[in-house]
Amino acid sequence: MRAIRWGLIGAGDIAQKRVAAALRDARAGELTAVARARPELAESFAKTFGARRWHRNAADLVADREIDAVYIATPVHLHAAQTIAAAEAGKHVLCEKPMALDVGECDRMIAACRAHDVRLGVAYYRHFYPAIARIKAIVASGEIGDPVVAQIEAFEWCNLQPGDPRSWFMKKAEAGGGPMFDFGCHRLEVLIDLFGPVRRVTSTVANVVFDREVEDTAIASLQFERGTCATLAVTHAAIESRDTLRIFGSSGSIHVETLNKGDVRIVAGGQERREAHPPAANLHQPLIDDFVQAVLTGREPAVNGGIGRAVAAVEAEIYDRCA
Repeated sequence: MRAIRWGLIGAGDIAQKRVAAALRDARAGELTAVARARPELAESFAKTFGARRWHRNAADLVADREIDAVYIATPVHLHAAQTIAAAEAGKHVLCEKPMALDVGECDRMIAACRAHDVRLGVAYYRHFYPAIARIKAIVASGEIGDPVVAQIEAFEWCNLQPGDPRSWFMKKAEAGGGPMFDFGCHRLEVLIDLFGPVRRVTSTVANVVFDREVEDTAIASLQFERGTCATLAVTHAAIESRDTLRIFGSSGSIHVETLNKGDVRIVAGGQERREAHPPAANLHQPLIDDFVQAVLTGREPAVNGGIGRAVAAVEAEIYDRCA
């Protein structure tokens, strides 16, 4: 089986922490080349992660004939143009979340990849958490009855100062929104994975502590086509971190205090039990491995452009229908 040769566009925080290593370590994959916004740093980054080449910009990397697939790890406002350029060059694309600034951009990305017969994936890596698969199986089994209410809290203190390399997160034109757009999208993908299509959305989007272009806090109320109701609360302004998921059913419940750890408590039939389903050491690795197999076999990635678009559509409703 031949190896998929990866090019990495962008070398910021998430690329350094997890993405580059996952591309390098992928089964049937290798990290071949890197491009970053500061080309003077591209060489050192490439050498650190074992890439053979580095490029001064994304256009040069996309034109590289020894690249089969690109991982786009740049600010959100660049995702659509870079994905379309890569597709036109015949490269498969795995794009960081959120997929794009709006649904229209998502549609153009999907159309370009379809037209050039390349795979398109979006980096919602929580889709591959063993805890999520287990929760989905428990819900499907009927053990907790009909899922009635789901609650997610995602709190991450974030007060970026001017000059911080990640300050683009505070600019609406570049980031698309605040915490609901940045990491709320991860939780929306989890909810859609668990409960299916969303029927309706209401929301509150606010600046409680920080005066900036994007919100620091948001709460979305969702109802799914199957009837389940859910609330998603996200904030940059609470000092206490939260990463919870709770599902209350007609005959039981599921509780996860820290989704990134994977410890699950199930209450059903008058009894309580605990299960441990930790994620991979590198949270991105299962995502990368699945995408490589999708390219090699010609199937769709488990998290494809359609899923990225579905999340973007709910995000649009959250911001359009906020109180």
